[in-house]
Amino acid sequence: MNLSPAQAGHLAMLAFSALVAGSFSLGALAAPLIDPAALTVPRFALAGALVGAAAVAQGKLRRESLVAPWRYLVLGGLLAIYFVLMFEGLKTAAAVPTAAVFTLTPVMAAGFGWLTLRQHTTGRMALALAVGAVGAGWVIFRGDLSAALRLEIGHGEWLYFWGCAAHALYTPLVRRLNRGEPAVTFSFGVMVAGFLLLAIYGARAMLETDWAQLPAIVWICLIYVSVAATALTFVALQFATLRLPAAKVMAYTYLVPSWVLLWEIVLGRPLPPLTVLTGVGLTIAALLLLLKDEHPAAMRN
Repeated sequence: MNLSPAQAGHLAMLAFSALVAGSFSLGALAAPLIDPAALTVPRFALAGALVGAAAVAQGKLRRESLVAPWRYLVLGGLLAIYFVLMFEGLKTAAAVPTAAVFTLTPVMAAGFGWLTLRQHTTGRMALALAVGAVGAGWVIFRGDLSAALRLEIGHGEWLYFWGCAAHALYTPLVRRLNRGEPAVTFSFGVMVAGFLLLAIYGARAMLETDWAQLPAIVWICLIYVSVAATALTFVALQFATLRLPAAKVMAYTYLVPSWVLLWEIVLGRPLPPLTVLTGVGLTIAALLLLLKDEHPAAMRN
């Protein structure tokens, strides 16, 4: 089956949302047991090695890709901020509310998309982003309207919000800074840069961690987030960002809370109250609104 560039981008983001969701549930179990920087450094190293091997195997790792290496440092730095703050947040925040914070990324991505690429948001997209933001807020405040009015946001959720802001800026910058490099090659450059920055920032945490005594869940989380939630999602995100507007790319984050609920069921963890699940439903409605915004003619291109 031949897919149009837009359809291929949507498929990549569907996989992205499913894979990312697992990092919230597993991360919530592992985050209290290891320093976030110590976990993120080997994550970038392993993921970078996998993507680098794929780039070499495909013959796409060329010298011209090294032009303007500052691009990789900028993007790698943004992702390093995102991942460290994610695990800092998961120390105290539950998986579902944290995933709901992640769904605020499309709103921020739309703003950054306009600032960096002058990408405009249609009326339907604006409505979808608003619905998604309301749904996310409902989950973040745990269905408590009085808490929402008082802006009672948990410390973990607040930390992760700033990480999501870095992630939202990253999305349109990929398109702005890419100079024709294949997705796998560009992803490898970003990972290497992110690893170097994190190795400097997290050197002390790495040395102070007793790796031999870490519980099994930490190693399970590390392998999963390195292979599935980093290497594969990096390539999927790079691939989709070159084919879809920034806001549409990040619209698939609206599926993440739903995937997280499935992960929580599989892991035997308690689900949030029904009132909170209403917010998850709104995030799904937001995604459907955004998908409906596709123009048939564009989809056939």
